[in-house]
Order: sequence, then structure tokens, then C-alpha cells
Amino acid sequence: MAHCIALTKGRELDCSRISGGVRYLYFGVYDQYLTPIETAGIVQSAGTVTDINMVGASVIYRYAMPLGAASVSETITGSTENGTIFYTPTVNLVMNKLTAADQNEIRLLGQTKVVIFAQLNEIIPANQHNTIIALGVTNGMALNTGTMDTGAGFGDRNGYTLTFDGLEPNPFPFLADYTTEPFDNTGFSDFTVDID
Repeated sequence: MAHCIALTKGRELDCSRISGGVRYLYFGVYDQYLTPIETAGIVQSAGTVTDINMVGASVIYRYAMPLGAASVSETITGSTENGTIFYTPTVNLVMNKLTAADQNEIRLLGQTKVVIFAQLNEIIPANQHNTIIALGVTNGMALNTGTMDTGAGFGDRNGYTLTFDGLEPNPFPFLADYTTEPFDNTGFSDFTVDID
């Protein structure tokens, strides 16, 4: 008879308060990470991404999010009968204003499998840095639904609502804390971050 005794600790209530929501989303093209992605492209240890290695001169693209408009969730699906468990990460983002440039980028996002990094509004108390999580690190994320809306009234939003989802064998990992700016870690190499 198998004994599953892998638990390692309990959890007390956390006395600190945090802020919800997403500050920035970063998109990296899945096929530009070194392969195999799990052991060479996005290396993890104990649920933390310690190394990111991409092919030379790759770019991770940063999208600034309007306050209170973007969210990340992950659904856990298990089957006692089948002895399986998997995770479905979902990223919802809103982009205000309709533009030709955004239309073109959204078309490209719809054609490309990506890894998404979400810089949360949650702050790490020890150093006041933002928490960053990685989504789609094994199988990538895909843009599978979205809308382009004009609204009806003068006060309505013109813009885009996009949803990316994935299917992963493990829950999303956290990025190792950065030094000064996100992605400045010594183990992260061969890419730049485009913030425009």
C-alpha cells in the first residue's frame, strides 16, 4: 500500500495586507526559449524560476495594465478515479482604445504560443518588490477568446478584452526576486525587455 506523505509544513494566518490585481503583463514567444523548456529554457527549483534562457537577441514584451482591469487565475482539476491532476492558467487583460497598431499586435498574439509573466500589485514585504509569476512555462499560453468593443455611450470604453489560457502539469511558479528591476537576475540571459 502506497503512503503519500509529501506534505512539508502547515500555514499560519498572514498578518500583512496585500493589494490585488496585475500591474504589468510580459509576453515571451514560447519557441524562443531554449529547449527542453523545463530544464534549459525556464529552470525551476521548489516552485521558483531561477533561470530563464532564450535564443540570442530575443525580446520579452511588457504591457502596462489599467488599474483594476487585468487578472490571473488558475483552476485545479483533479480526478480521484483516474489519479490525475492538472492546472489551467487563465490571463484576462483589458486594453483601452482601439488602434491599428494594437489590431496588428493582437493578430500576432493570436497566432503565437507565449509564456506570460504577470507582475502583480502584491508587494514582497522584505524589499518592496512586486511579486512576479510565470504562466505557461511547460506548454505555453494561447489567445483563445476576446472582444473588440466600442461601447454605446460617451463614457463607455473603447478597447480590447483578451483571454489567454493554458494547460499545465504543475501550478504556476514564482520568479526569483529581482535586484533592482524585473528580469535583472543573473540567471536570466539572452533577452531584453521591451517596455514600449
